[in-house]
Amino acid sequence: MPMEQISELMARLSPKHQQEVLDLALYLAEKDNRSKRKKLRLDWAGGLAEFKEKYTSVQLQKKSLDWWSD
Repeated sequence: MPMEQISELMARLSPKHQQEVLDLALYLAEKDNRSKRKKLRLDWAGGLAEFKEKYTSVQLQKKSLDWWSD
């Protein structure tokens, strides 16, 4: 649908319905952007390997959370 037709239709709507159309268009644009986001990268895997001799896996998990929150 060309922009001219959309403008004509919008002009015929009440201000309340114009706002609803705008809200829907913004929602659809955001939804489209969300689907184009990059996938989660796992290049950090093994990043704490240097500590595996010093800590157990549970201790390392807790320590990493402590480091992350600092």
